[in-house]
Amino acid sequence: MFWDIIFTFLISFSPFGEARAGIPYGELNGIPILWVLLIGLLGNLLIFPIFYKAIEVANKYLWKHKAYKKSAIYLALRARTKTKDVIQKYGVWGLMVFVMIPLPVTGAYIGTIAAFIFGISYQKSLIAISTGITISSIMVASFMHVI
Repeated sequence: MFWDIIFTFLISFSPFGEARAGIPYGELNGIPILWVLLIGLLGNLLIFPIFYKAIEVANKYLWKHKAYKKSAIYLALRARTKTKDVIQKYGVWGLMVFVMIPLPVTGAYIGTIAAFIFGISYQKSLIAISTGITISSIMVASFMHVI
């Protein structure tokens, strides 16, 4: 069970599913639903502060390198395309709703990139993305518990 808890956390922190995949993994491996929710939520909530600061540091020191700049621009354009309409129309609330939708490519990683690109303040982004992640995680855990 220890390794299932670790894997639930790591899946919830990874960009390949976040808590949307971590919570079902933990539930299907016999971890109690409340523990799964807390572990998945914690893993997913850690994404924003770590990834946002990583973007700031990477842009500061690596922007001059062609390979980094090319991949950063690609990710930025992708995030802008996915989030542009909802964030331009609804601002911080749109960011929260975008992250809250429990579908692929609408999670904390793309939300963090979008917040950075659109220049939303760190504090407002933290609150919006954390709220979206919390609501999404509760929805996924509720769905898994019912099944």
